[in-house]
Amino acid sequence: MNPVTAITHSLSGLAWRWRGGNMDLSTGGFGSGAGQLDTLIDQLLMARGVERHDLERHRRPTLRDFLPDPSIFNDMDNAAERLADAITGGEAIAVYGDYDVDGATSAALLIRFLAGLGIPARPYIPDRLLEGYGPSAEGLVRLAREGAQLIVTVDCGAMAYEALGAARAEGVDVIVVDHHKCNAGLPPATALVNPNRLDESDEAASHGHMAAVGVAFLLAIATLRTLRGRGVLGPRDGPDLMSLLDLVALGTVADVAQIRGVNRAFVAQGLKVMGRRANIGLAALIDASRLTRAPTCSDLGFALGPRINAAGRIGDSGLGVRLLTTSDAEEARAIAARLSELNDERRGIEQAVQEAAEAQVEAQHNRSVVVVHGAGWHPGVIGIVAGRIKEKTGRPALVIAEDGDAEGNGKGSGRSIPGVDLGAAIIAARAEGLLIAGGGHAMACGLTIAAGGTERLAEWLDERLARDVAAARQSQSLLLDLSLAPGGLTPDLVERLDAAGPFGMGWPGPRVAVGPVRLFKCDLVGNDHVRMVAGGSDGRSFKAIAFRAAETEMGQALLHGARGRTFWLAGRAKIDDWGSRPAAELHVEDAAFAD
Repeated sequence: MNPVTAITHSLSGLAWRWRGGNMDLSTGGFGSGAGQLDTLIDQLLMARGVERHDLERHRRPTLRDFLPDPSIFNDMDNAAERLADAITGGEAIAVYGDYDVDGATSAALLIRFLAGLGIPARPYIPDRLLEGYGPSAEGLVRLAREGAQLIVTVDCGAMAYEALGAARAEGVDVIVVDHHKCNAGLPPATALVNPNRLDESDEAASHGHMAAVGVAFLLAIATLRTLRGRGVLGPRDGPDLMSLLDLVALGTVADVAQIRGVNRAFVAQGLKVMGRRANIGLAALIDASRLTRAPTCSDLGFALGPRINAAGRIGDSGLGVRLLTTSDAEEARAIAARLSELNDERRGIEQAVQEAAEAQVEAQHNRSVVVVHGAGWHPGVIGIVAGRIKEKTGRPALVIAEDGDAEGNGKGSGRSIPGVDLGAAIIAARAEGLLIAGGGHAMACGLTIAAGGTERLAEWLDERLARDVAAARQSQSLLLDLSLAPGGLTPDLVERLDAAGPFGMGWPGPRVAVGPVRLFKCDLVGNDHVRMVAGGSDGRSFKAIAFRAAETEMGQALLHGARGRTFWLAGRAKIDDWGSRPAAELHVEDAAFAD
């Protein structure tokens, strides 16, 4: 694959390469290989792995074309039968969800589904600090003793051997709906629905990228089908499942699930549902986020999701489910306002932990996995900080709050890079006795560790993952879809690029290179952001910004080496609608000298 504009070493140390074919429009025409392509959208789709014969299905992803039969998953039919029994028998049902957005949306989806059948299910979201991740034995037993006859856990439970054993001993049935990695030996649940079970068929396992909310949606489909098959409901009776897709879209994007296959259909259709504002709680959250248009995929990840997450991180973990299930507009507005307040508070806490964590990073430049730890760090923000460190260092990062629970054990959260399965490593570390608890998936993990065990874990992870990290980093490059002269960066182009979405993890947004340009203006704005005005020889100029880049090598080069030099700028083309009419701007991710 030839380097884009012959750049083999950018200001961030990366080679720029084409994601698919060469789409060089910087000289006013298509580059080599582009003449055979039907449209720009087709080029983007094929660059993301779509075969030419499958283009039509991917241009407009629908559930009709992508939704799998729920029965292909192990235990799905058993779960649907047991849930249908509870519905027809009028049993007391509790839904036990994780405290993040995926858990909240999964719980809300099942509660709204059951409400549509006249069943008032009880939500239960554990306190992050007092109860920790996953279903606890105490929580399940408490629900059973308070009358629950069936408990459905969502976004947790795949590794909850002790807790599910305690529930079974109490005589309550538990259905587990999860997507996290499993061991070969499964916990004692009435049914465990998880596309990442090791005993799944290849067809079912191909959907292992679904978030838990997607699995919960399939359970709702299977249950409705079971009720209709029994004659309890007519062929068209029951809740409108399509109306729940806004929850599926939000949970999928906020959990950073890969936006490919059925997830693309979930998100594409869910955004349409969300735009209709039928869910009172989501409508209030959109208003509290100051969005004046229908939400986009990016808004789910950066505006709506963080507000719901803030409740589980530093506030009342049940607020998210309450918001997403309420039918009271005034209550919805009050909860949404509170979530926004908590999100602002979370940012301040996060900044303090980030600064303390980064002070430790410099001493770990030889480690393959960055492991930082500190007393007094708030466990609710360590996942965000791990993600920030991962982005800055290009290595997997694990952040541990050393006094993360009442017993003095540390609570950790990790984020990985493509090609390095951090979740599997944490499960192996638990099996080695290095952890009290731990699990996750390839790109993220959570753990509990005994006091004094951090250094041993860091050494073990370094040894286990060194080869994978080295290979992943060596293959790192900046993949681009298009190169342009400044005059080609237009609102019309942004609209055409967006048509190949929705974009997210596993279906990356188009990245363009614009140049050669000179910087007419370059300064600091906000919190370490580098703001620019760039122009080219075609006489056209545009605004650009590099977020959180001031202290990076690229940011310093732009700020202090810009005078008299020409650059290529690479990043995401976006719409700037602050002025009297929309204009295109560039959110810069990398830059390179052009002279």
